[in-house]
Amino acid sequence: MTYILADIAKKIGAVVQGDEQCEISSIATLTAATSGQIAFLANSKYSAQLSTTNASAIIVTKADADKCQTNALVMDNPYMGYALVAQLLDSTPKPAKNIHASAVIAEGVTLGKGVSIGANAVIETGVELADGVSIGAGSFIGIAAQIGINTTIWSNVSIYHGVVIGENCLVHANTVIGADGFGYANNKGSWVKIPQLGSVIIGDNVEIGASTTIDRGALGDTIIKDGVILDNQIQIAHNVIIGENTAIAACSVIAGSTEIGKNCIIAGLVGINGHIKITDGCVFTGMTMVTKAIAKPGVYSSGMPCQPNKDWHKNNARIRKLESLTKRLSIVEKELALKS
Repeated sequence: MTYILADIAKKIGAVVQGDEQCEISSIATLTAATSGQIAFLANSKYSAQLSTTNASAIIVTKADADKCQTNALVMDNPYMGYALVAQLLDSTPKPAKNIHASAVIAEGVTLGKGVSIGANAVIETGVELADGVSIGAGSFIGIAAQIGINTTIWSNVSIYHGVVIGENCLVHANTVIGADGFGYANNKGSWVKIPQLGSVIIGDNVEIGASTTIDRGALGDTIIKDGVILDNQIQIAHNVIIGENTAIAACSVIAGSTEIGKNCIIAGLVGINGHIKITDGCVFTGMTMVTKAIAKPGVYSSGMPCQPNKDWHKNNARIRKLESLTKRLSIVEKELALKS
């Protein structure tokens, strides 16, 4: 695919500086770009590369446009421009074309227009696949599941019975949606399974990374609202609710019945306790442990950065002495108070 700069400018809302007919076929970094490629400058610390890049065009702000030695697309947010150009030039194939002969499709399945299903996929009875849905090879869609318009399911994804997924969603390989939540009752030391009778409801424009697990609800549903983006290898337990446009990075875990507000950002390896509520607009830095409800938006941290092993051992030894030190300090404070 090749586009001229004038057409790209219309797509991303930029102004062309230079040759509007310049042809662009792909996108690259400032240092790697060659003729026919477009690059972008989103961080001013790399502005020196504007004079050395071999890109045919660069997406820049107005403040950096004069430094360009080549054609430019000028806009307020070059990183957004990069995202839009990447969408325009995206060559990622669909996970399936047409309906493969080896796909197993039960009776009572509803298929919309333009549905594609890959090799060895299994579609069980009562499933509804809307227009433009694409199901990758080896995926399993359980009884009465519903998948909305133009949603893409990559290979080896398991979607259990009754799960509902909205429109324009993207689910990457090996993800599991609708497995049982971790529900058991203890009977004199023995675990008795509690059937998980709810489902998973996923809104529109949701992206779910590879090997992520979203458990079904115990009674009500686990709910992922519109615009949520989930990275790889995330665990979301039963009856969790995640608000609109929240982003969660890899390897984070959310325990059952927790509600997370909209527009939150959760970094990697964050652990969130169950049965708590987190308000809108919270940011959790990497390895934060969230144990209590949070009612005030803001940035929260608790992870300890690494340090030399000898220092860690020394500090750990000091931590073990905190209790005795606290008691000694309390005695000293009382003695000083009496003297004053």
